[in-house]
Amino acid sequence: MTYSQKSAWTGFWMVVPYLLFFAAFSLIPILFGLRISFYQWALIGERKFVGLQNYLDLFSDAEFLTNTWHTVIFVLVSVPLMTAAGLLLALLANGLVRGRTLFRAAVFLPMLLSVSVISSIWVIFLQPYTGLMSQVLGALGASREVYWLSDPLLAWVSIVMSTLWWTAGFVFILYLAGLQDIPQTHYEAARIEGAGRWDSFRLITWPSLSRVTVLVVVLQTISSFKIFGQSKLITGGGPAGSTKTIVFSIYEKGFQHFELGYASAISFILLLIILLISLLQFRLLREN
Repeated sequence: MTYSQKSAWTGFWMVVPYLLFFAAFSLIPILFGLRISFYQWALIGERKFVGLQNYLDLFSDAEFLTNTWHTVIFVLVSVPLMTAAGLLLALLANGLVRGRTLFRAAVFLPMLLSVSVISSIWVIFLQPYTGLMSQVLGALGASREVYWLSDPLLAWVSIVMSTLWWTAGFVFILYLAGLQDIPQTHYEAARIEGAGRWDSFRLITWPSLSRVTVLVVVLQTISSFKIFGQSKLITGGGPAGSTKTIVFSIYEKGFQHFELGYASAISFILLLIILLISLLQFRLLREN
């Protein structure tokens, strides 16, 4: 056996423990869920094979289609906001001379909190009359109380704000790493040629961050499609179901109505969406 073959086998046996855990806790449950999606099953009792009927029923399920639309709107609104906020914060941190470490910690700190903690904080912030937002609006001269969680539009604004505050730190770290990889000689050459800050950003910074931007957009899109905790804990899916999402449908069908086959079908539709986005990511990365 040659040295390269020995190295290959050594690497293989080092990966085997991970593969076993992956198969036991990820691959096998996924395959089991796929099988369940072809059945009508209520967890207890016998399973009834229905083939593709669960998937076909999705296209006539008005509640699922509405929840899917809610999710798509959230993705279209939140992803650009999170990307822009993360980039802006990274530019600010990269330009700081003093207090850079404190600024980084302050921006990234919310990422260390769980969704339940984040949701609880924002529910307190958004309480009418006594909440922080009401106090701020009152100090600014607002003449009437704003009920953030009782209006469908404002409820979504609340969810977007809490998600932005929670996850902007992740985007911030990725962009900050990308900024620090750009050689300073590029900016020095641009200044010699008379380029201003906007020209330097447009011609050097933004093109250099193209791969990071693709990564950020795809990761945030995938994450936003899986939104559930904020919707469940901040608004409870209300008012009148206006903030329910795809994962909310999975939760209700699977854990409240015990329609496990139908819930599994929704899960694999979501998985298909995520896979398509991932394939798009690989294609864009190759082009850049």
